[in-house]
Amino acid sequence: MTGLMRAINQEAAGGPEALKLVEVERPETAPVEILVRVHAAGVNPADWKTRARGAMLDGTTVDGAAPFILGWDVSGVVEAVGPGVTLFRPGDEVFGMPRFPHPAGAYAEYVAAPPRHFTRKPAGIDHVTAAALPLAALTAWQALVDTADVQSGQRVLIHAAAGGVGHLAVQIAKSRGAYVVGTSRQAKHDFVRSLGADEVVDYTRADFAEALGDLDVVLDTIGGDYGLRSLRTLRRGGTLVSIVPPLEENLLKDAAERGVRAGFMLVEPDHAGMNAIAALVESGDLRVAIDTVVPLDQVGKAHERGESGRTQGKIVLRVVE
Repeated sequence: MTGLMRAINQEAAGGPEALKLVEVERPETAPVEILVRVHAAGVNPADWKTRARGAMLDGTTVDGAAPFILGWDVSGVVEAVGPGVTLFRPGDEVFGMPRFPHPAGAYAEYVAAPPRHFTRKPAGIDHVTAAALPLAALTAWQALVDTADVQSGQRVLIHAAAGGVGHLAVQIAKSRGAYVVGTSRQAKHDFVRSLGADEVVDYTRADFAEALGDLDVVLDTIGGDYGLRSLRTLRRGGTLVSIVPPLEENLLKDAAERGVRAGFMLVEPDHAGMNAIAALVESGDLRVAIDTVVPLDQVGKAHERGESGRTQGKIVLRVVE
């Protein structure tokens, strides 16, 4: 398939003003790929951090890519399938997180990627809602289920429980039968409790490391000194999962001395995980909060909102009006 599409390109590292709406060549499907007509694209911290440094985690840089298109969260409709694809057919509604941490180009009208980086969109949600889920929900799922193996009755602490990953992590932990504690500002406590949290700590008024103890799992979505402080809340045999690199040697040493498992996790495309997330959405056990929705050509406003650090839930680009 040939032709042009609208996309958001950047030619240099910088602020939100570096993001420009352009026309570029529409991708074509290689063997075992699908072409998805993007209806909505999620916006994540990885996006604005990549924009600011002008380089992706795999080393792809603004200087070495033409075009340099951000974004990984996609919800849309299969336009075409390449040779060897049996999972989907044209017309199927899908959502997923293709290729992360390699370039996926979700800030565009079309994306070509492996079919198993997607799953079918639940019929009960629209594309904007679906686009808000993949990266954040997969991060929470892989951290809590695949890495920490959260079990019923365990005590789990979710930092930044009102944030993009945090608010989904609360619900995933609850779906596993855990007792869930979240940290957030007082103004967001009602929201966090509405997600199922059993307890909420206002980190601006109390030291969570002094207020909490005997935890089985901590999900650190913040970094800095939160990792070291979180170790004090874990029982021997507990698990600290950080999604913020790097884990310093002194933290790992302290964790070993306390008999705690600690590690850094980077999310990856996951067909089975996406299927599990879709099932939780369909059962009503997982809902994503939408903070802001903006048109594709106003992507700079989306990044400004995200970098403010005051979001409650996810930011989404509407690609199809």
